[in-house]
Amino acid sequence: MAENLVIYPGSFDPITNGHLDLIERGARMFEHLVVAILTNIEKRPFFTVNERVHMLEEVTKGMPNVSVDTFSGLLVEYAKRKKARAILRGIRAFSDYEYEFQMALMNRKLEPTLETVFLMPAEAYTYVSSRLVKEVLQHGGNPKNLVPPYVERRMKEKLAARRAANG
Repeated sequence: MAENLVIYPGSFDPITNGHLDLIERGARMFEHLVVAILTNIEKRPFFTVNERVHMLEEVTKGMPNVSVDTFSGLLVEYAKRKKARAILRGIRAFSDYEYEFQMALMNRKLEPTLETVFLMPAEAYTYVSSRLVKEVLQHGGNPKNLVPPYVERRMKEKLAARRAANG
């Protein structure tokens, strides 16, 4: 029997405690969880893809059945290459549900054997998003308790380097 593999796709720019919550819970549900970073050349990310890979590997290093990878193009094609049985997605609010529902239906249309599993984050993380974490940091706030400590340190270093480069 093939390995029970799930893919958790996203930009993870940066990885938040909400992402980590879903990774930990998904890793308990499936034999193997692949955190798959979408490489989108149209976006201007805070962290490079390599930096995100490194941070995800660092914060998941105690999870033996979790690996980190990157992909571009259609998620269903990537999932077929990996022989995944499911896609893991988080839903924080009703607005997430509408978008994720459409994506799940499209993915099912493109690949009927691929299931989508939705998890709600722990209550403490229902308001946390990568976009909001970046905004908090860039406006002088502290992302403590929103991201893992290692990611918080990397965010602060990156912002300090950008500000130093811009004078």
